[in-house]
Amino acid sequence: MASPESLKVSWGFIINERTEEANMEKKIYVGNLPFQAKEEDIRELFSKSGEVESVKIITDINTGAPRGFGFVEMATKEDAQKAIQALNGSMFMDRKLTVNEAKPRPPRERRSGTGGGGSRHGGGFSRKKDTGKGWR
Repeated sequence: MASPESLKVSWGFIINERTEEANMEKKIYVGNLPFQAKEEDIRELFSKSGEVESVKIITDINTGAPRGFGFVEMATKEDAQKAIQALNGSMFMDRKLTVNEAKPRPPRERRSGTGGGGSRHGGGFSRKKDTGKGWR
């Protein structure tokens, strides 16, 4: 059983930080990806270094276009290290790849319900009684 120090709560779920850390050791950041690269292409490239569990190309939320980086999760941390050693700085579809161990995503700040933009009270010129001063 996990010790209380290694457990944390996220979105109401209890997460074992040790398991999360072990998964991060197998997860690889891949930068400078060619925009025409598909997940199958990346899986094929990384499978030369070991068993690939998953591939994710990050896309723009609005356009769906690739952002030029992604993540590969290998079956073991040894496979991940082997892939990093073999592929960091290598050429792939005429691009020099940046391949290193993925870092945990920092917690995102929760936003208020206003949706940004702050106050919705008007600006500009006042519609108060004409005082004879100002613009008019």
